Amino acid sequence: MKIRIKDNSVRLRLTQTEVKMLSGQGRVEASTDFGHSKFTYRVILEENCGNLQATFSKGTVTLKVPKEWGMAWYENDVVGIDHAQALENGKMLNLLLEKDFTCLDNTLEDQSDNYPNPKLQAT
Repeated sequence: MKIRIKDNSVRLRLTQTEVKMLSGQGRVEASTDFGHSKFTYRVILEENCGNLQATFSKGTVTLKVPKEWGMAWYENDVVGIDHAQALENGKMLNLLLEKDFTCLDNTLEDQSDNYPNPKLQAT
């Protein structure tokens, strides 16, 4: 799972295995260990959740996903879901959860579990 944070925008990209795990088990989690502390990010399916919702507490970003949508995600062709979450301070937090496609350019990153990029598919 990859996380990209820029200003008030959080984007999570999941591999095929992670999407399958989220759909089947209701959660997927990853972390980065800094030695003295750990940064964790996770996606969970939530029963009474109308849209994506994010929280940050104790070094953990949690993205809640509507359960019905998340359970079907592995079986369908939907690339992702997004939502602008209103914050208590009047600002918006832009959230995006998507399937991770292979890159179009060369990269050293392991992409063996990524979704095939539609732009690389023969027409």
